[in-house]
Amino acid sequence: MEKVTRPQYMKSGHETIFHQLRQDVHALVAQLEPMRKSGILLKALLFPVLYILIYISLLIWGNNAEVLYAGYFGLGLLLVVIFLNIIHDAVHGTIFKSKQLNEWYVYLFDVMGANSYTWRMRHVRFHHNYPNVSGWDTDVEQSKLARIFPTDERLRIHRYQHIYLPLLYPLYLLNWLLIRDFKDFFNKKRTVWKLTTIPKEEYIKLFLFKAFFLFYLIVLPHWVLSISWMKVIAGFCVMMFTASIFSLIVLLSPHANTHSAFPLPDENNQLPHNWMMHMLTTTNDVQSDNWFTRFCMGCFNFHVVHHLFPNINHVYYPEVTNLLKEYAARYDLPYKSYPLGTSLLNHYRLLKHNGATEDIFEETM
Repeated sequence: MEKVTRPQYMKSGHETIFHQLRQDVHALVAQLEPMRKSGILLKALLFPVLYILIYISLLIWGNNAEVLYAGYFGLGLLLVVIFLNIIHDAVHGTIFKSKQLNEWYVYLFDVMGANSYTWRMRHVRFHHNYPNVSGWDTDVEQSKLARIFPTDERLRIHRYQHIYLPLLYPLYLLNWLLIRDFKDFFNKKRTVWKLTTIPKEEYIKLFLFKAFFLFYLIVLPHWVLSISWMKVIAGFCVMMFTASIFSLIVLLSPHANTHSAFPLPDENNQLPHNWMMHMLTTTNDVQSDNWFTRFCMGCFNFHVVHHLFPNINHVYYPEVTNLLKEYAARYDLPYKSYPLGTSLLNHYRLLKHNGATEDIFEETM
């Protein structure tokens, strides 16, 4: 793909505010770090060990159908938990001070089926730099079956997307791991090629890790337990369906809903807001703060500060969000937060609205 010019943010008005906010955030994180560092390291060890223990239990007692499917269900849950608490922070370099240690932990994603090279590109270089910008946000950009960006081509099938997409969502990770990653490598029209040329060694890693993933989750249990292929594949599907639904609850809530802006660059390739305002208008938080969301879900509900400060670990998000709320009230910044149910309902409304054959909100006078 021919390299293209990146969209540019406006420079206006809020640089001083963000500079002061950033200073206050760094001071707050430095104050909290002695109390939170051990929790970061605990998660980095605990969740991968739990994943391994559940897998070993599956290989030992998986002849019992209840244990087999419960084991795959647990692996599906832990896949998402490890991603939210460890892999996601590792790719942003916020678990260890050592860059190399963070890089090694990112490979957990390859072990669990996803390709970490293309995901790093999609997430860090595209999604974080240009959230909700059509042609640049590869986290929101999906199959042509989904019309998420309101400016994308409208196909006749999209009028039904609010019906069929929720039914297809359980296949989300199967599509990602077994189809989408390969498309990113072999279709040079894909967005990821705008800013990179994939090295040859990454192709070798792609096939080796995919083969290893399918081997230890399908082939090895079949051999060790001497059970039918159908039972093992059914268990694998339980894992993928569980992880898909669990992960989409997290991924759909902060960006793809009716309250999110989808800015477009003008003829000079300039976006309508400065960087901080862009993050605030395209992202929202979820009002679900408890022990489970903090310890198991990687504070996913505090998503706005993650986009403003991606280089701090998620364990600091609750206090940093409180600080952001103070700034929002003081300077009239468009910080948004909704209950989880409301965010998911607004995603459904977005699908229905963007699938309509006519834009009922478009001015006709």
